Amino acid sequence: MQIFQEIPLESPATRLLDTLNSPAELRNLDASQLDQVADELRSFLIYTVGQTGGHFGAGLGVVELTLALHYVFDTPTDQLVWDVGHQTYPHKILTGRRESMKDLRRPEGVAPFPDRTESDFDTFGVGHSSTSISAALGIALGSRMNNKTERTVAIIGDGAMTAGLAFEALNHVADTEANVLVILNDNTMSISKNVGGLSKYFARILSSRPYLSMRKGSKKLFSRIPHALELARRTEEHLKGMVVPGTLFDELGLNYMGPVDGHDLHTLINTLENIKDLEGPQFLHVFTQKGKGYAPAEESPVGTHSLSKIEPNEDTSFTHNKPTYSNVFGTWLCDMAAQDSSLVGITPAMKEGSDLVAFAEQFPNRYYDVAIAEQHAVTLAAGLACGGAKPVVAIYSTFLQRAYDQLIHDVAIQNLDVTFAIDRAGLLEDGPTHSGVFDLSFLRCVPNMIVMAPSDENETRQMLYTGFLHKGPAAIRYPRGKGPGSEINGAMNRLEIGKARTLRQGSDIAILAFGSMVAPATEVAESIDATLVDMRFVKPLDEKLLSHIALGHRHIVTIEENSVLGGAGSAVNEYLVQKGFQIGVINLGIPDSFIHEDEPANMLAACGLDAQGILDSINKWRASWADSVARIR
Repeated sequence: MQIFQEIPLESPATRLLDTLNSPAELRNLDASQLDQVADELRSFLIYTVGQTGGHFGAGLGVVELTLALHYVFDTPTDQLVWDVGHQTYPHKILTGRRESMKDLRRPEGVAPFPDRTESDFDTFGVGHSSTSISAALGIALGSRMNNKTERTVAIIGDGAMTAGLAFEALNHVADTEANVLVILNDNTMSISKNVGGLSKYFARILSSRPYLSMRKGSKKLFSRIPHALELARRTEEHLKGMVVPGTLFDELGLNYMGPVDGHDLHTLINTLENIKDLEGPQFLHVFTQKGKGYAPAEESPVGTHSLSKIEPNEDTSFTHNKPTYSNVFGTWLCDMAAQDSSLVGITPAMKEGSDLVAFAEQFPNRYYDVAIAEQHAVTLAAGLACGGAKPVVAIYSTFLQRAYDQLIHDVAIQNLDVTFAIDRAGLLEDGPTHSGVFDLSFLRCVPNMIVMAPSDENETRQMLYTGFLHKGPAAIRYPRGKGPGSEINGAMNRLEIGKARTLRQGSDIAILAFGSMVAPATEVAESIDATLVDMRFVKPLDEKLLSHIALGHRHIVTIEENSVLGGAGSAVNEYLVQKGFQIGVINLGIPDSFIHEDEPANMLAACGLDAQGILDSINKWRASWADSVARIR
């Protein structure tokens, strides 16, 4: 296997891979040719992601596993259900989308995750973790209802196995006795330690035809002897438990096999051939190395989880000096923890992404990474608050959706003192599975919540401080990446709850901008002499200012990087109607559709949320308004 030290800037030679446009063509190859395919596939993947950006290490780690699955199973008749989807680039390359990979995460290219509308080989759409076993079980049960005989395989990572959803599904699989193969792709040694000679030997034994035949025959034999079958089962389990970590899965009713070296292509193929036709739920434990074949990724799998597009001539001297919103949060968290010993930081497996690295090092006894378990993260925070702590939950907007019941039931109803630092709010280039465009809508309807949307780096710091001091649940949502570059005040100042700030006084039109939309709204307000307000608070609204605006202007425009349905603009509408104000209002935001992957600037423009789009919407609306008034008269 070739080990790359850096990402190539020129497309590698992939003569054999170039001839493969479907898994059917892959299955026509001799097994001796597959090692060459693996090398070419890995080199093509490294080059492609360097050109487009995207998730990186996970795909490199499953090159051999992906090849083995498509070689052994009759896809797409046999159905592969991938978890999370970070690792599916090799799958996409092998299933007729090789040429489209150059436009990954662009409208004309392929989606960064499995997408049912893109290919028959993408059995189940995914972007969040831990869904594969549930989905695969549903697919298998549907096939059984229709008397179909195809096989269903769920491929799930060890990180995704920490979520309750995965174990809920495992618990149900055995009860259904469905023909589901669960493959655990273990790349962090979180379940077992290594793949040694004994483990390899035992894996071969457990998946061999003689063993499986003997196992089946012994069940028939011992079934005639009272208590003997149970004794045989327990003896087998204890023998397995001495050398493999599968007792838990056996107890759940799955036939555990492994561990298997996930980079030993021919062992993988032999193992899958042996078990693919077995009846009932099966569980295969596979070890892989994240970032396999690219030295920097092997050494730092977290740092190379996702890469940005390579720009050889890009001048980054200025942008490198600007902190991201996540950096602002990370710095504030450490500063606040130094002042208040009751602060506790919680994250569901987003330590690096949410920038809790420094906090974890400085305050290890007050840091909890609960792994991919968003529901647990929120209820843990509720419990900590009951115990006298002041928890801060750092979570991505799209992942908070998974813990909505806990937010309402465990935090808000009890009015507990929990601060939610909501990262990645707004449109993201990974598309609808990762864009955070619903949080303002689903948070503002919850009693006891206060909801803030900072417009720059300094506001982010001050709002985090304000939310932390507030007695009750508070949410601060901020976008990914760098802000406009505002100077950050090292001092922390408590903002008045529900108080907006007027940035510009104009006439006729008032633009009420929330969070990230203040920047483009500033450009628009200056071009049309409009009043501009940084609303700051989605809940509670600055009602006094709203009344003043409604009395002094003919038109109001609300702008938010959130669903226009039920969002901040809707809150403004509700107040104006309730108070009986007769004023024209236009709400701009994310339309009632899922915005697919592209560069974020293009996604905003497509939604009319860049400066030109906002201006066009205002001018079109004003013309329509004037025409309507003329017709009424």
